[in-house]
Amino acid sequence: MTLIKSISGIRGTIGGKVGDNLTPVDAVKFASAYGAWLKNGNDNKKFKVVVGRDARISGPMIHNLVINTLIGLGIDVVDLGLSTTPTVEVAVPLENADGGIILTASHNPKQWNALKLLNEKGEFLNGIEGEKILQIAEAEAFDFSDVDDLGEIFENDAYMDIHIDEVLNLSLVDIEAVKAAKFKVVVDGVNSSGGIIIPKLLELMGVEVVKLYCEPNGHFPHNPEPLKEHLTDISELVVKEKADLGVVVDPDVDRLAFICEDGEMFGEEYTLVACADYVLSKTPGNTVSNMSSSRALRDVTNAHNGKYEASAVGEVNVVELMKKNNAIIGGEGNGGIIYPELHYGRDSLVGVALFLTHLANKKMTVSALRASYPEYYMSKNKIELTPQIDVDAILVAMTEKYKNEDITTIDGVKIDFAENWVHLRKSNTEPIIRIYTEAATQEKADALALRIIEEIKAIAGI
Repeated sequence: MTLIKSISGIRGTIGGKVGDNLTPVDAVKFASAYGAWLKNGNDNKKFKVVVGRDARISGPMIHNLVINTLIGLGIDVVDLGLSTTPTVEVAVPLENADGGIILTASHNPKQWNALKLLNEKGEFLNGIEGEKILQIAEAEAFDFSDVDDLGEIFENDAYMDIHIDEVLNLSLVDIEAVKAAKFKVVVDGVNSSGGIIIPKLLELMGVEVVKLYCEPNGHFPHNPEPLKEHLTDISELVVKEKADLGVVVDPDVDRLAFICEDGEMFGEEYTLVACADYVLSKTPGNTVSNMSSSRALRDVTNAHNGKYEASAVGEVNVVELMKKNNAIIGGEGNGGIIYPELHYGRDSLVGVALFLTHLANKKMTVSALRASYPEYYMSKNKIELTPQIDVDAILVAMTEKYKNEDITTIDGVKIDFAENWVHLRKSNTEPIIRIYTEAATQEKADALALRIIEEIKAIAGI
């Protein structure tokens, strides 16, 4: 079954049977549920929703279905066409819209698509809101408008340019410093909308751009998740072109990874670390990332006399804690930068602009910048258990075993040791415990993971 319904929206593979995959019927059903939730029985007000999509092959089909469903509910649609997740998030408040929908399966392969749902602030819905939409969809509790009350479509293809302008207008983005540095940058846009918006942003900052996979045709040339094993082409091209760095984004442009001038990964965990280092050096304050992100952010925040706190995994949880702690920058270790000065959403454009300003000010190579940060290495593993095993009981037993250590239980169990940490999370859909570890060397991170796996097996009796 490849239709996944969750509080963050609905995602699935294209084709197949209704209810098992993301078919046209399912797209209409969930767009209807979102529209019905938005209106909440209030038919006297005219509602407006911003809709954009990434460049996936199924994008135009799903896009048309969703837009016309909203119109059928009497909701006006601002159609951005080809866009990015952060662009839609920026557009919602600028349009004074009541919500937004992004049609993207983020870093999933090309056969996937999804509806990501936003509120009137251009932020992802919380758990309660998401649950309500799922209930409406299940009950098919929607009431369509009659012919005189149908919504209208307002096409607006200017928002990627508007988004770029908003980023360039940020007070900590120094265009002149970047121009003076005369950077040469290779961009891998994984043949999606990042291939348009990132080169355009860079060129306006006076950067020489070498494009790789920047044709927005939805044919992803490699697995679109920006991990080392998928990025051999850009790593080679950065060296060949004698570029200063490589920039990689995922299909909907909310995750960002950098390649050093020597072809090595900067490390997706360190995207946020570097941007935070720059922001904190200019505007001291607090930071937030999720519990599975690198300790390096905490170290950098402490060095700038700020306070760091970790949230449960998930963008909506990071944003909630950022607001509570008045954090000036935050995000996730997977290369997601959230900079509230512009909006509360992961935004690769913001990340690129802040990073290049930082690099221009530092006057050093990308590899030297990376070497200046605390050295941590992560290991990500999982242990598959039988359905009969009580996963919650195992997590309770591990908490008890390490009760004298620094323990956090807001999202699974995180155990902070003096020199390293381990985070155990259970899957919501299958009997799996995910195991994240981090230490000063890869060997130590892997060894800690193996030790924890053996301890879990002993508790489970396997």
